[in-house]
Amino acid sequence: MSSTPLRHTALDALHRSLGATMTDFAGWDMPLRYGSERDEHNAVRTKAGLFDLSHMGEITVTGPQAAALLDFALVGNIGGVKPGRARYTMICRADGGILDDLIVYRLGETEYMVVANASNAQVVLDALSERAAGFDAEVRDDRDAYALIAVQGPESPGILKSLTDADLDGLKYYAGLPGTVAGVPALIARTGYTGEDGFELFVKPEHAVELWQALTKAGEGVGLVPCGLSCRDTLRLEAGMPLYGHELSTSLTPFDAGLGRVVKFEKEGDFVGRAALREAAEHANHEPPRVLVGLIAEGRRVPRAGYAVVAEGKVIGEVTSGAPSPTLGKPIAMAYVDAMYSTPGTAGVGVDIRGSHEPYEVVALPFYKRQK
Repeated sequence: MSSTPLRHTALDALHRSLGATMTDFAGWDMPLRYGSERDEHNAVRTKAGLFDLSHMGEITVTGPQAAALLDFALVGNIGGVKPGRARYTMICRADGGILDDLIVYRLGETEYMVVANASNAQVVLDALSERAAGFDAEVRDDRDAYALIAVQGPESPGILKSLTDADLDGLKYYAGLPGTVAGVPALIARTGYTGEDGFELFVKPEHAVELWQALTKAGEGVGLVPCGLSCRDTLRLEAGMPLYGHELSTSLTPFDAGLGRVVKFEKEGDFVGRAALREAAEHANHEPPRVLVGLIAEGRRVPRAGYAVVAEGKVIGEVTSGAPSPTLGKPIAMAYVDAMYSTPGTAGVGVDIRGSHEPYEVVALPFYKRQK
């Protein structure tokens, strides 16, 4: 047991006043749910949900060689990201193992913000600081400089438009622009982890409560509800989005995870993990490792991470994430399975749930895709 006290976001007292059930997540005391997680999930799919994501780790990289540093440190082509845009990428070890998946925002010509998962923020900060040696660039820990509030769901553009003059119609997916929301200076990013349209708002911690209350008021007429981490997990699972520590880990390369597209070998210069990842790419082409697939239950029993996937009397894989799906009305899971069992519709696949082999249908990911 860690004796380190839990960290609290700037919205902590507000969550408690709303009756949130709190939980320890990566050393932060975070809202798990406010009421029914199914209701919160459905609100995001059909209306809108409001999330506190202030536990995410913001790291600023600035300087004349900021782009060169990030191109060396990460697997993506960060120098090719235009100011005002963002990119999903990964940071890997020299052996190709994934340290974390990230979003990198290019805030200006020589300024970037790297957003890491809460559980890996220190690991990413340390790796970037170490890899910065020899580059004319500064790596700054900005985790305490930001609160992060997300509005997700089909009603989110309308809610935000009522509070800002920023050109949201012109703001593409994976783009961010500075603006003010309800009078609060913010970086407005069209990003999210729910499978829905939505926005993530980076603001100073002292403005977080004011912004949350303004968003709540603006969303009163359209069904906006506060949402916790529990429904965020079922939303991202339905959308087939990986979670570090489940679908991604240091024992897997991006190619193992079916995300080889984020590795950009064509970019100039070396990058950490290039040789190992080139080998992983060739191996994946000839003899795919286990493949990440979706599983939909035929019954009602819920698979959990770590449960064995079975077929023909043998173990063929492992569940990485599982939960009841409010949208599909059935339990679902993501799992790594042997390539020969990965084709959608493969018969005879089951999950070992406490000794009972429950039947599951193999499907392509994602389980859910929003209508544009």
